[in-house]
Amino acid sequence: MANDDTRESWIGNSVYASNHPKDNSNAVQRRRHRRNLPSVDSFPELNGTEPHLPEATKGPTFFKIFIILAAILGLGSFCFFLLGNQISGKKTNSLLDALYFCVVTMTTVGYGDLVPSSTLAKLLASTYVFAGMALNGLILGKAADYILEKQQVLLVRAMHINERVGQAEIVKEVESHKIRYNFLTSLVLVVVLTILGIVFLSVIEKLKFVDAFYCVCVTISTLGYGDKSFLTTGGRIFAVFWILASTICVVRFFFYLAELYTESRQRSFIKWVLTRNITRSDLEAADLDHYKVISAAEFVVYKIQEMGKISQEDVTAILERFRNLDVDHSGALTASDLVQAGN
Repeated sequence: MANDDTRESWIGNSVYASNHPKDNSNAVQRRRHRRNLPSVDSFPELNGTEPHLPEATKGPTFFKIFIILAAILGLGSFCFFLLGNQISGKKTNSLLDALYFCVVTMTTVGYGDLVPSSTLAKLLASTYVFAGMALNGLILGKAADYILEKQQVLLVRAMHINERVGQAEIVKEVESHKIRYNFLTSLVLVVVLTILGIVFLSVIEKLKFVDAFYCVCVTISTLGYGDKSFLTTGGRIFAVFWILASTICVVRFFFYLAELYTESRQRSFIKWVLTRNITRSDLEAADLDHYKVISAAEFVVYKIQEMGKISQEDVTAILERFRNLDVDHSGALTASDLVQAGN
């Protein structure tokens, strides 16, 4: 009951005061004499748990992503296989070349070792490249995130290999430093795929180390000059999987690098907001009901606004929602309010 009473007064007093001018003095007095200010521990639902999301908002599963990718690659490969005589360049196996051409096209690597030579093939390739770019952006990015999240636990476990760390501690560590571990995981994957590509090109395609490294760099960056590429049957089988994985991981690596920089800037700004001296103008701005007494709720809202996590329009909309739910105008929400409001 103490926590419930504290929570009601903490959230409701400011709203109640704005709705009932005659009772403003009572509201101020209640806030002046209230000593048990709420903490995060008073609200278990705020202690690190996230709201349950409907299944429809969680995005495609890895299996669905795989099915969509297989369908797009299968359809493209079939079309380019039928147009095999209208594609010129260095060929190996007709079906493999069609699949390889699809991957090189949809990832925008575009070596130039296989090129469309007829009007129909050029139109089909032009359409397919945009379909591939959309797939990379909307679907394969989610697949990469899924794989990275699966590797994060392994990365944290490896970093604490000499410590006795339970699964719960690992999950908590990952969640609290999610962007950093996404960045580190994507970096590890990029390094592994780079080394794998260099070794394969050196051994199977018989390229010198410098040429192999050069080919890997122009591939994963999607430059694709074309002077060095995969020309053997084994090389193109490897390339189908390696090009997809490496180009996506490089994109995600730079995406998480930018996020990591942004998060660092945000943390510095938040630290400044929380530690700077409070001025009289801050108190005036935080006083939502304009009665020269700042409650914990008003102070929290003001600081969250200052951090840029919520706008004044958001606060106004939330307060309006509270007023609509507070049917008895008591300045606090009860079960009877919700019943009368029809919730």
